[in-house]
Formats: sequence, structure tokens, C-alpha cells
Amino acid sequence: MPRYRMTVEYDGGPYVGWQRQENGPSVQGAIEAAILSLSGETVSIRGAGRTDSGVHAMGQVIHADLSKEWPVFKLQNALNAHLRLAGERVSILEVEVVGEFFDARFSAERRHYVYRIINRRAPLALEAGKAWWVPKVLNHEVMHQAAQILVGRHDFSTFRSAHCQANSPVRTLDRLDVTRNGELIEIRATAQSFLHNQIRSFAGTLKLAGEGKWTPEDVRAALEARNRKACGPVAPPEGLYFMQVDYPAVITDRRKRTQVNGDDDLS
Repeated sequence: MPRYRMTVEYDGGPYVGWQRQENGPSVQGAIEAAILSLSGETVSIRGAGRTDSGVHAMGQVIHADLSKEWPVFKLQNALNAHLRLAGERVSILEVEVVGEFFDARFSAERRHYVYRIINRRAPLALEAGKAWWVPKVLNHEVMHQAAQILVGRHDFSTFRSAHCQANSPVRTLDRLDVTRNGELIEIRATAQSFLHNQIRSFAGTLKLAGEGKWTPEDVRAALEARNRKACGPVAPPEGLYFMQVDYPAVITDRRKRTQVNGDDDLS
């Protein structure tokens, strides 16, 4: 049974999140419905990360096992046609055949996200639902300074949702950079895996630093508190984008099978 790896883009606004749920449409459900409509097969796909309602993706990675062998371009075009017909805000950007050793979630080495803030007085028109509008002037340099305190291996209990299902709050954060280009402030985060609401919690806390309400040392104190109550407000989901997933080089010899285990309960 061939396994297909797909790179997926989606607008998270219309969905209850990545994961299939009973309380509304999901991105996972939309893709599985397109596969069913195309092939007649009921499959359960696996994604590299689970995102909440309103969170977008430009580089989500999934895998699906199908009984039929498809030319990759034909499968991509056919799935996109079914997604369009269904009115979904989901697009398959790339399809490739991979070995059974590949797992979209567990083979991932690093995940990359960006949180977008539009920092201006005027409300958003074109970017509404695609970024966090913050009218008060933010100092992105102070935000970046505070962000570096969070980089490294820490207990991130302060910055995870009370509903997080990860076994441990300890994670290694490889990167948390804050940059500015005109009105746009971007917070870029990289790690093997993230906790539920971790990046949105970072963004809300760093906003306080950018406003001058918190100092970088206040951010350090929040981290060291290991207490959810010490966190700043959680930033809204529409500013968050799942950008890219890094995997090991393709292993052709299945006897050298490699997997890197890790949660990614970012949402």
C-alpha cells in the first residue's frame, strides 16, 4: 500500500482546527472527504502538527496510505479539484511517494511557525483574520530581547494551556526571533515540538514587553514561576501560521529506519 506525503496550505478561519471533531468542520476532515470522493477509500490521515481554530498553515505536512498507486501530479490535481468543489479553504501544494517508515508527525525533526502582528493605528481590512491587529506602538527590539530568555531547554508550564495533554512541560526552543518590517512584526519560533498554546502564549507575553508594561526580567520571572497564572494574555489564533516541517534525509534502506519522537500540541 503506497504512502503519500503531502504539503498542505490552509486558511484556518472556517475550521474548528486541524483535528477531526464532532462540533464542526476540520482541515483533516476536509482532506479525508476529498480522498473519499476521489478514490472511494475511507482513510485516516496523520498531520505533523495539530492547530486550533483560526490558526493557518503554509507548510503543514501529512501522510496518507492509499491502496491505489497514483502519479503524484495527478493525485495532487485531483484532490485540489475535489477540495475546490467542496468549497474548502485547503490546498495541496506538493505530493510525493515515501516509504512506510515515514510518519508525518513522529519523523519530524523541527517545526517552524510564525506569528504575525500588524502594528498600526488603523484597523485591518485586507489582513483581517490573517494577523493580530495591535494599535499601540510596540518596541520590537525589547520584544526580541525578552524572547531570547525563552530560548533553550526549559519547563514551559507558564506558557502552555491548562488543557495541554503533553506528558511533560519541558521543551527545547531552538529559536524565538522578533523582527519588524514597517507595520509588520513577526515572531518566528522553531523547535522539535511545542506545547498547546505555547507560541500564542509567547506572543501575548512579548506584546506586554513591547508595550513597556513588562521588562525582559518580568518575562524571565514568568518563565521561572512555572505557573500558568504568571503568563501574559494568550494572543488570538489568526496571527499564527504553521510554516514548515524539517525531516531527516530520505532513508532508502529501511533497515536504517529512524524516527524522532515528539509531541506537537501547539494549536
